[in-house]
Amino acid sequence: MSTLPDCTAQQTVHLSQLRATVTQIFSAWLPREDATVVAHCLVDAEARGVASHGIGRIPVYTQRLRSGVVNAHPQFRLSAGDGATAHLDGDNGMGYLVARRAMQEAIARGQQYGISLVLASNSNHFGMAASWLQQALDAGLGAMVFTNAPPLMPVWGGRTPFLGTSPFAFAAPGGKTPLMLDMATSVVAFGKIRRAARRGEAIPQDWALDASGQPTTDPQAALDGVVLPMAGPKGSGLGLMMELLAGVMSGSGYGGEVRNQNSNFSQPQNVGHAFITFRPDIALPLESYVSRADELVARAKASPLAEGFSAIHMPGELENQRAATAERDGLTIGEQDLAMLEQQLTLSQA
Repeated sequence: MSTLPDCTAQQTVHLSQLRATVTQIFSAWLPREDATVVAHCLVDAEARGVASHGIGRIPVYTQRLRSGVVNAHPQFRLSAGDGATAHLDGDNGMGYLVARRAMQEAIARGQQYGISLVLASNSNHFGMAASWLQQALDAGLGAMVFTNAPPLMPVWGGRTPFLGTSPFAFAAPGGKTPLMLDMATSVVAFGKIRRAARRGEAIPQDWALDASGQPTTDPQAALDGVVLPMAGPKGSGLGLMMELLAGVMSGSGYGGEVRNQNSNFSQPQNVGHAFITFRPDIALPLESYVSRADELVARAKASPLAEGFSAIHMPGELENQRAATAERDGLTIGEQDLAMLEQQLTLSQA
């Protein structure tokens, strides 16, 4: 039975209720513990205001699980490196589960050796990179997380898809305000263009090129073209870096080989990931590090304000505030998403 209110209009839903509903949906194909992991990641993305990586992705994920294109019961295979490094074969499991296991290994090795690198291959889309940064922060470690992705973005100067809109993700613990940077290497996450297309909304002209290489405000034309790299050649360079680390080094698809989960429902994606963790007390006692990290944030936030700004926020600060508000007050879920959840519940019970 549905745990959601009637989907006649938008509703405010408590996060616990939404997590339970999404867990119920994925439990039709995944073990309950795994379904819970996926549900928490999707709902957390919604709560943080990252709707492009939220519950709107459920239909694609469940379709791939139903068809067997994604392995619902993967057998992960870990190959140890020289102590601080390791490689995880994800056995075509859901990216969320591969990433959680790989980060667990990176945390254990980072705690032991001070720094670690764990590569993962044979995976799928792993959602919001901030989920895996938070996993490291919860263990008291800093982290960098990289992944490659299906080609949606050109190399700088090109007009055809070659690079994924891979996130550059970094986090460092702090006593008061940890830093958490999770940003696409494209001008905008491609999911925002898909969302605009679903809603019939125009997009800014500097987001994408159409299939002929011309700037466009039409999200549908953008879906047929390419999203642009952020900061021109700089975003393209970062994308190539992640393609090498997460794709080439891990043994996954690379250079345009990663398949698009939204259009290819017959073949695995073959995504690769890279997880780096580090102890913040490598050079200094932990208390000294925390004090200095907090002072860095305090100095940054005390900077004189530029025109049009009322405050200075650290990376991840606004997202954390949104998540806290959503945890307290719930999330407003639109009629379209409520209907989708009801449909997915029905499919999961069939």
